Amino acid sequence: MAESAGSVKTVKVWREAALRCRKLRSNLRGLSLSGLRLPDNLGQVHVLNLANNSLQELPEGLDAGSLANLRALILRRNRFCHLPPPLWALGQLDELDLAHNCLGQLRGELACLRRLRKLCLSHNQLRLLPPELGQLGRLEELDLSFNQLAQLPATFGQLQGLRTLDLDHNRLTHFPPQLLQLGRLEELDFSGNRVRALPSEIPRLRSVKILWLSGLQLPCLPDTFCRLGALESLMLDNNALRSLPPSFGDLGRLKMINLSSNRLEDFPAALLQLANLEELYLSRNGLSAIPPKISNLGKLAALWLDNNKVRYLPDSIVELVDLEELVLQGNQIAILPDSFGKLSKVSLWKIKDNPLIQPPYEVCMKGIPYIAAYQKELALSQPAVKPRLKLVLMGSKCAGKTSLRRCLVGNMSSLPAIHGKGIEVTQWVADVEKNLTFIVYDLAGDQNYDLIQPFFLSPGALYVLVVSLKAYASDRFYELVGYFLHLLGARVPHGVVCVVGAHVDQCNEKEVEEKCLDIHHQIALQEKRDVEVMQAVAEKVDGVLGQEFDLRATSPHAPFYGVSDKNLRRKKAQVQYLLNNRLQILSPVITVSCQEDHIGINRLKDKLLSVAEHREIFPNLHRVLPKSWQRLEELHYKPQELWLSWWDSARLGLQAGLTEDRLQSALSYLHESGKLLYFEDSLTLKECVFHNLTKLIDILNVFFQRDASVLLQKLLADANIDELRATQLHHYVEGFLLHGLLPLHIIRLLLKPHIKTQQDLHLILELLEKMGLCYCLNKPKITPLNGAAVWFKFPCYVKNEVPHAEAWINGSNLSGQPFAIEQLQVEYSFPFLFPPGLFARYSVQINSHIVHRSDGKYQIFAYRGKVPVVISYRPTQSSLQADTLSIASHASLPNIWTAWQAIIPLVEELNVLLQEWPGLYFTVHVLCSKCLKRGSSNPHTFPGELLTQPRPEGVTEIICPKNGSERVDVALVYPPTPTVISPCCK
Repeated sequence: MAESAGSVKTVKVWREAALRCRKLRSNLRGLSLSGLRLPDNLGQVHVLNLANNSLQELPEGLDAGSLANLRALILRRNRFCHLPPPLWALGQLDELDLAHNCLGQLRGELACLRRLRKLCLSHNQLRLLPPELGQLGRLEELDLSFNQLAQLPATFGQLQGLRTLDLDHNRLTHFPPQLLQLGRLEELDFSGNRVRALPSEIPRLRSVKILWLSGLQLPCLPDTFCRLGALESLMLDNNALRSLPPSFGDLGRLKMINLSSNRLEDFPAALLQLANLEELYLSRNGLSAIPPKISNLGKLAALWLDNNKVRYLPDSIVELVDLEELVLQGNQIAILPDSFGKLSKVSLWKIKDNPLIQPPYEVCMKGIPYIAAYQKELALSQPAVKPRLKLVLMGSKCAGKTSLRRCLVGNMSSLPAIHGKGIEVTQWVADVEKNLTFIVYDLAGDQNYDLIQPFFLSPGALYVLVVSLKAYASDRFYELVGYFLHLLGARVPHGVVCVVGAHVDQCNEKEVEEKCLDIHHQIALQEKRDVEVMQAVAEKVDGVLGQEFDLRATSPHAPFYGVSDKNLRRKKAQVQYLLNNRLQILSPVITVSCQEDHIGINRLKDKLLSVAEHREIFPNLHRVLPKSWQRLEELHYKPQELWLSWWDSARLGLQAGLTEDRLQSALSYLHESGKLLYFEDSLTLKECVFHNLTKLIDILNVFFQRDASVLLQKLLADANIDELRATQLHHYVEGFLLHGLLPLHIIRLLLKPHIKTQQDLHLILELLEKMGLCYCLNKPKITPLNGAAVWFKFPCYVKNEVPHAEAWINGSNLSGQPFAIEQLQVEYSFPFLFPPGLFARYSVQINSHIVHRSDGKYQIFAYRGKVPVVISYRPTQSSLQADTLSIASHASLPNIWTAWQAIIPLVEELNVLLQEWPGLYFTVHVLCSKCLKRGSSNPHTFPGELLTQPRPEGVTEIICPKNGSERVDVALVYPPTPTVISPCCK
């Protein structure tokens, strides 16, 4: 069960309340009109829908005589500035919907509609209500949300039949006493006003079952609040509550309470008395402990405790066997209680961003069934602790990484100058007494390896950034230091980095001191700039959230035009996550020399050991594993084959004491922790286990050296190759290094020292495709006839800047006659870092979605079905600009849905890849089609969050702020169906 997967119950009490409270629309069938062609006989119409017609007055012919049987009139999303006079004669109306208009005031004639039961006036500009409103004695549902009301008329309390009232987002500065007279009121939404206290007389609302008090900044609740005996759902999120009244437990009917985003530091004990509680939301508080008596809440189905300071969970939490949602991410939990598998109904499970030791983080992320399997295995076999830590050496080419690795691992007295080739892995037993072992990864600094380096950057590792002090200069800081810090911050936020200055033997003392100080200074400056950018974004989001949604929804000039509060809160959470999870850069720079005197090497060893043993920094070093799992890992190290079949692995499992049904969880853990590769989600690869990572790395090094002479040497190793054959091989190498193309038989020759069978070869190619490194151009469904060659493409090798231009890219047919087309373009912007190898891997991942592709180094022209698509990467030419990656298509306006259908799957594939970079900041925009058509070099951008939102009801066009006279069809900004995966929130 993936962390974010699972089918959860979407119909929750408080969500139902939101829908009922805010959407007062009838289900009745009737007559819907657009274009205002009124039929001759309106007398039989019961429901008339005139929404979305830009009306300022009612059309002629609509009067009491022609609408004698009308019961419901829907006028939402028009342009009424006042109530049209013909309304007053419709005294028989039961329902009137005037939401989303421009009403600034209501006239007293409203009282003529005495039979009204439902009245919706939300999203207008009302500042006052007429006293005559109180004469609507039959009114049951009233929606006044998103207006500018600062007070209610004294007669408001006369609405004794009112059952549902929505006053959300107005300008009320106190709780109106008139509301206390509404004894039959069952649902009240008072959120988003400016009230700082509730009246002690609030129990007079004796019938209220659903109460929304979100975003009022309430510091406390009156003791009398606890007398609201009918209350079933209560929203108190985004207030300033530090505690609840002692008698809060008297609210015995309460089924749902949301206390998220308050200032609670202690778990409110009164909550434990609410035996009927089904949903409890305590996200974003300051809770440090959950009481054992949480088990009193036996009916609990949803428990959200994310983003608190919880250090442990009580054992009794496993007694909440009806839990379906358990959200714990962003806490300080290291150990989960035993018998956690009892929570088998949990389908929404979030645990990331916790320092988990037992079960290990990798097990917890897989879900409750895997946690249950781990705990069962732990009970069946003796626990084992084997401290091992991944140590990654990285830096630019010739920085001194390989010499440093050999110096640390080999403890040699003298080493010649060494230039590493590719990626190398070594074990280093750093402390024999404590059995502390480092698995040392030496990552090549050559840019040829940029594509595969990120695969070796994982959470829970210690990173050593090696800088050659001989080569370092202040103007080379970003190249030698800053870039690698951005890379690590994007891939492993909150990672631990030790900066090492190498080659001190080639510098004098003053140079060493000055260069180390400059590195410190520039690291601090870069961090300060990055944080300031993030803080500015957070403040901008906060400012927009503080404004009325109507402003955002109606003005394209407004920041985050049209973006929902939910998406804005997600963006704020993402930015806050980036601010809270900065790299941990150790100070000072440790200077070393790998020559005979080994300057600073012992100091570096001591530093690495002391950091590794720090439990708060590396809790996983002391993780407890079942003895059988550790034994399985050791047994998988012994076979020398490239891979093992599932059955071979199962036999090793039996030797470790694992039956076949218990093997899956152990292999899954070893895969997640980087000990081996086992792809349980792949039809082909799930039948094998890649246990020999050293051999796999050797194979990766073959493909990414980009050295023609080395590749030729491998191909010419056979002494029987004649001159003609050698010339052919030379052409293949040239084609590979220029276009990234290799036929299968040449790949077999290159890998001859590393593979033994045809099956080895096919599995390796499947693995490379799974990793996004290459794809097959002409994969045969059967054995190819006449020996036809099967070709593979490695996109990272393509050197031509752009593919061959196609006529359609400029919106022309082959005769040169322009089509009446509109262009869709979704653009991703990366202000700090464009992930290395992202474009190449992306071009592999989309291969199953496109046909007739033509690849360039920075562009792909292709078709999805018969619809053209273009994927473009634009590297920045200046530090003041951002790298961009865009996905574009085009079609005529009536067929624009086909263009959306073409690019949305490509957008979602990119979003999946970007989830591998949790610390990466990027933005997404939809470019204005009108600006693109004009050829603007700086087109207007609509927020990418709109891709995940439904098209706004009744809106057909949006003004382009870059040119106020141009209107953009809404179909060019919003897709027909919102995307499944959010492009802006990871």
